[in-house]
Amino acid sequence: MSQQVRGVVVTAKDAPAEVTTIVIPDPGPGEAVVRIEACGVCHTDLHYKQGGIGDEFPYLLGHEAAGVVESVGEGVDEVSVGDFVVLNWRAVCGQCRACRRGRPQYCFATHNAKQRMTLEDGTELSPALGIGAFAEKTLVAAGQCTKVDPAVSPAVAGLLGCGVMAGIGAAINTGNVGRGDSVAVIGCGGVGGAAIMGSRLAGAARIIAVDIDDAKLATARSLGATHTVNSRTQDPVEAIRELTGGNGADVVVEAVGRPETYEQAFYARDLAGTVVLVGVPTPDMRIELPLLDVFGRGGALKSSWYGDCLPERDFPMLVDLHQQGRLDLGAFVTETVGLGDVEKAFARMHDGDVLRSVVVL
Repeated sequence: MSQQVRGVVVTAKDAPAEVTTIVIPDPGPGEAVVRIEACGVCHTDLHYKQGGIGDEFPYLLGHEAAGVVESVGEGVDEVSVGDFVVLNWRAVCGQCRACRRGRPQYCFATHNAKQRMTLEDGTELSPALGIGAFAEKTLVAAGQCTKVDPAVSPAVAGLLGCGVMAGIGAAINTGNVGRGDSVAVIGCGGVGGAAIMGSRLAGAARIIAVDIDDAKLATARSLGATHTVNSRTQDPVEAIRELTGGNGADVVVEAVGRPETYEQAFYARDLAGTVVLVGVPTPDMRIELPLLDVFGRGGALKSSWYGDCLPERDFPMLVDLHQQGRLDLGAFVTETVGLGDVEKAFARMHDGDVLRSVVVL
């Protein structure tokens, strides 16, 4: 039997995010209903609100979440009722050419719940990244649920569902940062901060944080940056080269998603170094680089989607590291808020005042 819960919905481009009643159907085959305990306020949700990702309004916002499985549909064996889970937005199919080649992180047929959640009048909702977790409960594909240690704080665990995993994975999984490497991270918000923390975890010797905000640079130092560069007052390319013996960094993580910062990343890497784009651009953005420079500098230009993670491998491992005191995921939680505070949280995020606001239910 379907149930009614509260959720945060945006009905049109740039309309305010409002708490309203939504209808959750019983889970069908391969689906699960999850009672949400915490959900981070991610920039991707703001992109949805602003119409930067699609126009399938109304959107049920929220996707960076943790909670408890309340019910499951037919054929579900990945999780059971009562499991504490982190939600992920890439439930792999296991059958596509990437999965068959042993590269499920590149799955070309990830899936979501087949049924739609709705408003009270029956209007179908588009859940952000197939999750829609600014809600008391949500319906997802069972494969989007990853079991982790229930002793961890939901406010911390949920961050692995998107931004923190994207940043850590960009450094470790995509950039292959190793012991003794030099790393530069351009953009020190939540994702960039996580890339800094991931680089430190991987044993990087020099971690250079680049941003235009001194407060963010101070936070970056607390997360593991060894050097900081304010690109409002310094040329970041020259500064990174100076800090790396004139060579450039082995790995440069671009966590902004803009053409000008991507160009900085390209020229701030060492010859045969790696650029990792994890910042999310908008559809209208273009880059222009001399093709001879692309050829002559060698190395690798990579994009990192979701930190090239495998949730069932990476989420439990990172939670364990956090529980051991080796990975301070709690450092990303700037504040906890309620469902009704999401619109204000978007404003604080836009102003750069927080790493993460987390909705706690």
